[in-house]
Amino acid sequence: MANSLTNVLEDTEGCLALLEVLAENSFDSILITDASAEGKIIYVNEAFKKLTGHDPASVIGNTPRILQGPGTDAKVIERLADALKSGGTFEGKAINYKKDGTPFIMYWRVLPIKIVKKIVAWVAIQREGSVI
Repeated sequence: MANSLTNVLEDTEGCLALLEVLAENSFDSILITDASAEGKIIYVNEAFKKLTGHDPASVIGNTPRILQGPGTDAKVIERLADALKSGGTFEGKAINYKKDGTPFIMYWRVLPIKIVKKIVAWVAIQREGSVI
């Protein structure tokens, strides 16, 4: 099995096709930003739309800050910023807001996408949670 997968992944088109199937069929929201200081959104999957109500085409070029609002914990966002600056990973939860303004608890994990040790983008895997 591993050899078959390795053969597929050796081909760039096969690798991209696999990643596309995984991302588009994930139950979790997936958001990818570029590595610029602004962190502009370059990709979201359909689960993002189900989670937030935002159409994928309408968020490309914006920042994930479109999900934040008055109830978003500034300390959590500060921890996220520190992780991004250091090139590390982040995991947390915060109150975010759907397109219609409805608040929700979002759990998320942010990881760097690196090519030859250089961060080229960030991927955030997100899901809705309930208040504990």
